[in-house]
Amino acid sequence: MNLFIDNRSQEPIYSQIYSSLRSQIISGALKANEALPSIRSLAKDLRISVITTKRAYEELEKDGYIYTIAGKGCFVAEMNPQLIKEEHMRSIEALFEEACELGAAAGISSEELDGMWKTILEESK
Repeated sequence: MNLFIDNRSQEPIYSQIYSSLRSQIISGALKANEALPSIRSLAKDLRISVITTKRAYEELEKDGYIYTIAGKGCFVAEMNPQLIKEEHMRSIEALFEEACELGAAAGISSEELDGMWKTILEESK
């Protein structure tokens, strides 16, 4: 498991941990039922507060990405394939929105964007 915390980022540290672990779970880098580092161990490794790591783990558990077994620790939850698909669709939508904003800023028409999209799809087959 790789976690990188950017102290210069405007994003809170607990949110960076949440996002990183969520991405690794969705991508399959962290497998279902795989044990996560303890809250204290992760806090020590990252040199951050236990409260910060606890909050990240609580958010992950609330959203269904991990589960906790008292006295044993936190583990990666079984992922619903529909949930994974929904997460990927949300990411794709965000990228489409960014592409549309860039296109509008550059004066690219929707027809030109559509043509670019079709070309990319053809090349990826």
